[in-house]
Amino acid sequence: MIELTQLNGISFSLNEQLIEIIESIPETKISLTNGRYYLVKESRKEVTKKIIKFEQNVFKHIIGPEMQPEE
Repeated sequence: MIELTQLNGISFSLNEQLIEIIESIPETKISLTNGRYYLVKESRKEVTKKIIKFEQNVFKHIIGPEMQPEE
């Protein structure tokens, strides 16, 4: 799950596997596969980085050290 901030300042965790579309309208709208959506303070780029970081952390045990991205 990734940590995000609603427009009203409340933090929440979102299951990144449910994300279908991320749009900038100009706030960031995250549409889920179940039809719900969230408006968040983080930019589309920030959300994408959070998803990548989370996925790397989840799968690091099956990816060899030669495939690990440099920080």
